[in-house]
Amino acid sequence: MLLAMAASVVLVITTILVLYEILRLTSEHLSELPIPPHARILVVVLAAFVGHTMAVWIYAGAYWLLVLRLGNGAFAGVPVTTFEDCLYFSVVTYTTLGFGDHFPVGHARLISGVEALNGLLLIGWSASFTYLAMERYWPLHGKAHAHRVASSDPHDALRSPKRARFYPHAGAGFAADQGDHPIPASSPIAKDETASRHKRTEAVR
Repeated sequence: MLLAMAASVVLVITTILVLYEILRLTSEHLSELPIPPHARILVVVLAAFVGHTMAVWIYAGAYWLLVLRLGNGAFAGVPVTTFEDCLYFSVVTYTTLGFGDHFPVGHARLISGVEALNGLLLIGWSASFTYLAMERYWPLHGKAHAHRVASSDPHDALRSPKRARFYPHAGAGFAADQGDHPIPASSPIAKDETASRHKRTEAVR
């Protein structure tokens, strides 16, 4: 039992770190990809899928080592004799599908129960991450709507710091998404705009 409990803790921490690193790298480098904005949503979905696939394989390796090799627990129903069988059992457990042709016995029940809960939480985590990416890039599908987003208030990102922490503001990042370059603060256009703002302020006073 102690071995199964320790293995469950290690597996949960490992899979969380794996998915975290994949989502972190995706978030940091997504805006740098030389692809259209709507294709970046596909990159996010594929990255999340890769993270879940790695988690399933990690649990499958644990079943193969602990159950088939060390004999800590067992499987009943259809015989589980190969790594492919462990991988199949890990998939249906991680996704809480549970066909029931294989079912754990003994200490393996603890690991499989933890995997089901772990998979449920990680899938929900990646779903929220995908929602943030769609909220950022989905409006850029249409050119007219994209231009309206580009001219929106740049201070909106300050009103939603959690979203801005994952992705830059849609209006501020529109030029970068389309391959344009922002106007430097020291350029004559920026200085003229600053001067006009000062004149309007003085007029109001």
